Amino acid sequence: MCGITGFFTTEKQLSSEEIGNIVENMCQSLIHRGPDDGGIWIDEEVGIALGHRRLSIVDLSPEGHQPMISANGRYVIVFNGEVYNFPELRKQLQSLGYNFRGHSDTEVMLASFCEWGVIEATKRFNGMFAFALWDKAERILHLGRDRIGEKPLYYGWCGDTFIFASELKAFKAHPDFQPEINRDALALFLRFSYIPAPYSIYKGIYKLPPGTLLSWNGSRTHPQPVAYWSAKIVAESGVAYPFTGSENEAIVNLEELLKDAVGMRMLADVPLGAFLSGGIDSSIVVALMQAQSHQPVKTFSIGFYEDAYNEAQYAKAVAQHLGTDHTEFYVTANEALAVIPKLPSLYDEPFSDSSQIPTFLVSQLARNHVTVSLSGDAGDELFAGYNRYFWGRSIWQKIGWIPKTVRHSTAKALTSVSPQTWNQGFASVDAMLPTKLKVEASGYKLHKLASILAVPNPDIMYAGLVSHWQASEEVVIGSSELSTVLNERNLSDSLPDFTERMMYLDLISYLPDDILVKVDRASMGVSLESRIPFLDHRVVEFAWQIPLSMKIRGNQGKWLLRQLLYKYVPKELIERPKMGFGIPIDSWLRGPLREWAEDLLNESRLRQEGYFNPQPIRQKWDEHQSGKFNWQYYLWDVLMFQAWLAENQLGLAE
Repeated sequence: MCGITGFFTTEKQLSSEEIGNIVENMCQSLIHRGPDDGGIWIDEEVGIALGHRRLSIVDLSPEGHQPMISANGRYVIVFNGEVYNFPELRKQLQSLGYNFRGHSDTEVMLASFCEWGVIEATKRFNGMFAFALWDKAERILHLGRDRIGEKPLYYGWCGDTFIFASELKAFKAHPDFQPEINRDALALFLRFSYIPAPYSIYKGIYKLPPGTLLSWNGSRTHPQPVAYWSAKIVAESGVAYPFTGSENEAIVNLEELLKDAVGMRMLADVPLGAFLSGGIDSSIVVALMQAQSHQPVKTFSIGFYEDAYNEAQYAKAVAQHLGTDHTEFYVTANEALAVIPKLPSLYDEPFSDSSQIPTFLVSQLARNHVTVSLSGDAGDELFAGYNRYFWGRSIWQKIGWIPKTVRHSTAKALTSVSPQTWNQGFASVDAMLPTKLKVEASGYKLHKLASILAVPNPDIMYAGLVSHWQASEEVVIGSSELSTVLNERNLSDSLPDFTERMMYLDLISYLPDDILVKVDRASMGVSLESRIPFLDHRVVEFAWQIPLSMKIRGNQGKWLLRQLLYKYVPKELIERPKMGFGIPIDSWLRGPLREWAEDLLNESRLRQEGYFNPQPIRQKWDEHQSGKFNWQYYLWDVLMFQAWLAENQLGLAE
């Protein structure tokens, strides 16, 4: 695991010393991603520089140093991540006459490019990766990113200079970088709590989409990413040609695939462990690790003293059953709150999934003991674990048959009365009801129902379910919401089932742009490598072949995963209501965070900065403080941008 950066300029002539100083400064900004070693490579004549920071995981010797040059001298690479099947590729290449001086996957990647070319070689890699490859013969710079997007890679232009990096920090270290906030991307951030690919918070800077390659030869024509793997094709093919074996055969096949994926990700020359929440996904990963280990696997979990947010006792029970070497840490509110000032720098662009805090804390805990940690992320997206997969379809089945005119008129009638007025009306009724029958925030819930009734089709309903500020253009001054993968048309032609469409859209949006960003920045912020077995592309492809009937039974998801887990862990240790990896942001905003938040949401400050319309923000703040509404997610979105803005000293709008 590492950090990579570099630039390529064809116009501005810089000396070798100047180029070296710039790329060295860019590297230093990424030292948390690679504290063990660093290096640069430059070609003054061409105007290209590559930089690397290394977290040593496999082949700790100098033979794994980057930037690395291929044996034939044609290619130079900087690479972040792991190619887990490199031993197999190495054997193939040796049979073709290649010799290797070290034991790193980087050296195998270079030989693969030499033998099979950039596109075909990348297709053979099983792993998580982001790389920059300079072809000295063709004078082309290739950027590549893994299939699902585990490893980040930004790119863009600063004048005539093409620049790339693992994180935006490195861009700020280049003298030609002039940061300008992309208001349209900011509107997307308020809607989703993250900025979806290919956009970034800065104008002219983009995220390389997962599963793509981008090649630039220095021409004035900006290249477009080219897909070498398509999640859409995988989903469509899986649905069109599903697995036809029995349920038992499906369990056996999944176990073989996952066991191999886990085993490949246990290869490391440094201490290794796993995150364990006690839920289905992490428990399966740990069970399959322990089944392949001759000693107790090191597992880690954090707990909270607030019962509603605490899963530590479940993780401990699973760890005891599997016989792992388990470490747990109970976090106080003050310890969790102490993470908040680190978030703007840690995430580098606005990001407001509040589970970023416990994810950082468990990464910090693990890093005290290991350098690599496996996690159970992506099980929900692949095997139908989210609640919206059940009740999203259920809601539409209940309302979809109602004529649009009736639904629209009903929605209009409900929203013609303000939530506060509805609350006042229900207050007298609530006073006569027992506590268990009282309806909290009745007006808000009726307006939420109205928004669902008003949608013309289930896909727009899904977009609403995954959105926070749905009228974000009214909040971000001068913005126009950009198109995203969620705007894809005619998806129902190839994925007719609404639940499968939701799962597919989560796979290409929420998973790479929220979940994987959260895990990557939190873990790399403490120099910990996180590996995700469920994202082995073979597992992803098989999961899409599994019929939905083997994923959802009744109102419960992940049926197939559960059957596999019961082979290793008793059912009674697992079966319980699903919990999110959350923290009590709602009460903190009314308590210990109130003064901090009030300062960031001050009306005069918002007006002076010029990015937000203060009125809707202040309204939600006041309503939240009253206790009648819980606007924690909406407010956290704004607060994370405000904190990021202050950290980056970009207080006044362009």
